[in-house]
Amino acid sequence: MPGGAAASAEAALGEFRDWLAHERRAAKLTVEAYGHDVASFLGFLVRHLGAPPDLAALGALTVADLRAWLAEEAMAGAGAATRGRHLAAVRTFFRFLARRHGIENPRLRLLETPKARRPLPRPLAPPQARAVAEEIGEETDDIAQQARDTALFTLLYGCGLRISEALALDVRDAPLPGSEAMLRILGKGAKERLVPVLPAVRVAMAEWLRRHPAPSPDAPLFVGARGGRLAAGVAQRRMRQFRAHRGLPDHATPHALRHSFATHLLAAGADLRAIQELLGHASLSTTQRYTEVDAAKLLEVWRRTHPRG
Repeated sequence: MPGGAAASAEAALGEFRDWLAHERRAAKLTVEAYGHDVASFLGFLVRHLGAPPDLAALGALTVADLRAWLAEEAMAGAGAATRGRHLAAVRTFFRFLARRHGIENPRLRLLETPKARRPLPRPLAPPQARAVAEEIGEETDDIAQQARDTALFTLLYGCGLRISEALALDVRDAPLPGSEAMLRILGKGAKERLVPVLPAVRVAMAEWLRRHPAPSPDAPLFVGARGGRLAAGVAQRRMRQFRAHRGLPDHATPHALRHSFATHLLAAGADLRAIQELLGHASLSTTQRYTEVDAAKLLEVWRRTHPRG
């Protein structure tokens, strides 16, 4: 075999560690992590095959063998991201075996990398979201900042905007009483969408513009203490203060208001396609995550209230 044959998989693992450290010049933590993951894989094979594997046994592993390994990891509580990382380490080990020892196992290519399931959106309850929009201004004694924060968070909940989208608006874009019925938003990928604006948002915006320090059309709509465009970190800090003072859950963030907007519309009977357009999602599958939130909430209520739950 090219490069000299290691008598066992265990010996090949030692060579693999040296190769990572000295030829690939991988970071020490990477060498340790890959070495640990491959050693764990080989430990499984000892149990699965009934004996320590040699290199020929590694080349002969079937798809069923490899899936049994991933299944054992899942049963032990390893999440999809962890299993995906372990599979990446084993694939790297087998690439090393192919180059150094001529041992190949094409069945590895037939395995799909486990995909981590995206966490469900975590909206606020309707009273909590309304409290943020209506009362967050009370976190400061500065009258102008009170008006600014009320306008910003009312806009986030009332229109379902990302914080970056709201802070990118200029004064000319401000939805005011008597202005255009729709707000034009430039979202991700420079995709433009139109969002209807509630009267409460327009009233809050008019109050803020009365106190805006320099409301020229091309000025930032939301400004910080020094007159520049408001930083997202300032809005997030204000939300953390409000959350702490009002006992809201840890997931009460500016982005949670966008989740709340979508979830509350869905609960009220809004069409999923319409919500997709309002949020600016490129794919309906992204918007469909909100139906899972609604279903999860129904299941929770059922378990809590059903006599046999």
